[in-house]
Amino acid sequence: MDHHQRRRRLLSLVHELGGQSPDALARRFNVSVQTIRADIRDLAGRGLVLRRQGEVLPFPGRENSDFAQRAIVNIEGKRRIAALAKGLIEDHQVVFLGTGTTVEQVALRLGVYRDLQILTNNLHAAMALCHQPCEVVVCGGRLRRRDKDVIGGDAWRFFQRYRADVGIVSVGGMDEEGRLYDYNDDEVMAREALLAHAAVRVLVLDRTKFATRLRCTAGELADFDAVITDQALPDQLRSPLAARGVGFLSA
Repeated sequence: MDHHQRRRRLLSLVHELGGQSPDALARRFNVSVQTIRADIRDLAGRGLVLRRQGEVLPFPGRENSDFAQRAIVNIEGKRRIAALAKGLIEDHQVVFLGTGTTVEQVALRLGVYRDLQILTNNLHAAMALCHQPCEVVVCGGRLRRRDKDVIGGDAWRFFQRYRADVGIVSVGGMDEEGRLYDYNDDEVMAREALLAHAAVRVLVLDRTKFATRLRCTAGELADFDAVITDQALPDQLRSPLAARGVGFLSA
């Protein structure tokens, strides 16, 4: 593989497994430690990873990384989550889809249903649905070019105008107590409006978001009717929430 492919795989690995030493990465990719250190310098210089105490770590940035870069991180886990999320939808429903790469994976699997109406502020999801037998309504407003989505007040007003049977969203992070986080207020605003007008609220959350605190609070697991992950949540999170009617699915 060339250095571009290796760096993409290195980035995916670090986000999936957490901190890694240069020596361990060199053995995994069968290259010299000097080559891996050059890869790490490049990724760190672009704000994609963090170097600390002899390890390379996911970068806890003020802004999320580029959509295309996130899309390759833990892709198999996101696909398994999407397959479970698909099972919560039925023919003839109105479905809200929020932003993010895991939600895009859900959109790719909705072609099996009849007469769906899907409303979204996620252009990646809308593009995935273009050739599916469903009606798609896309939020208008100022486009966030990096992610190809619409957030903030434009998305808030869009979701305020509709009611959905199911709303599916993701978030930027979750801490050990089940509190949820995101990168900025505009993302939180759009999600709150979506969830407020969905009868069934579904959170899709891959394991790279676990134990991640960001600067904006975005609710908690108890806000959802169903939480779908690719790695089982700890019992101390699941048990009290299950008693309150939150359903958990693990892919």
